[in-house]
Amino acid sequence: MAALGWLTPRRRSATARSVLAGEAAAEAARKTSVEDEAAVLAKAPEEPDAISLVEEPPFPVAGDDRAAAFFDLDNTVMQGAAIFHFGRGLYKRKFFERRELTRFAWQQAWFRLAGVEDPEHMQDARDSALSIVKGHRVSELMSIGEEIYDEYMADRIWPGTRALAQAHLDAGQRVWLVTAAPVETATIIARRLGLTGALGTVAESVDGVYTGRLVGEPLHGPAKAEAVRALAAAEELDLERCAAYSDSHNDIPMLSLVGHPYAINPDTKLRRHARALDWRLRDYRTGRKAARVGIPAAAGVGALAGGTAAALALHRRRR
Repeated sequence: MAALGWLTPRRRSATARSVLAGEAAAEAARKTSVEDEAAVLAKAPEEPDAISLVEEPPFPVAGDDRAAAFFDLDNTVMQGAAIFHFGRGLYKRKFFERRELTRFAWQQAWFRLAGVEDPEHMQDARDSALSIVKGHRVSELMSIGEEIYDEYMADRIWPGTRALAQAHLDAGQRVWLVTAAPVETATIIARRLGLTGALGTVAESVDGVYTGRLVGEPLHGPAKAEAVRALAAAEELDLERCAAYSDSHNDIPMLSLVGHPYAINPDTKLRRHARALDWRLRDYRTGRKAARVGIPAAAGVGALAGGTAAALALHRRRR
């Protein structure tokens, strides 16, 4: 997928690695756009649950083709981390041993309890994933990824966030996932949700076979902002008219790029930052969880009864 020229020497600064990772993600996203593959692989998405937005000026603006929306994936669009669910699916198919599954399970449990990304845990998970896929064909992992989505991810999509994405699509705007998950996994999720495409971490491949190395660095933090900036330039988007959605303070660089930033299921640091800057907040978790992070029930849940009710029902079915 990615050329060797994208690889970054270790002596490069963190900023340079972020730029390379972002540019590589933007290039990969444009090459693997859902629009290019929909006729072959897309499945018609289910209708999203109804959602009642708070009264604000009309947004998104219908017909504005220079506006787009960028959604973080883990804990914003989907409960939990995509890479952990992907690891479970690979274990089921005997890609690795039980001790590695235990590590994946622990990381996923920690993520679900904390509700935030820990860079050390996420890096460890990515290193594990790279070693697991090394030597496998990209086409093989894409095919397996389709199955894993159905098995472990489809019922973990937040209905409320999906409704927000659908509002942008209904307005004629493009919608992209932006995630540290592998771009192949992110592309599958975007396709299944009927989105435009995905920006994700790019793993190096030669002749369609994974080498076990990354292109640049994981698409995390500042690298996400660089990816959005590169894609916006290539697609001639006006970032001031665009929207971005995330749960994590790690994504403040990406959220700060756009004219319409949203904090979705925010962690404590992002909630504090969003309130200080008067950013919009949405919370689709249970009432108890929303209260714990300081979102008043009336504002965080009551105004979004349709989407949140569906999320609550989904949560109760799992208990």
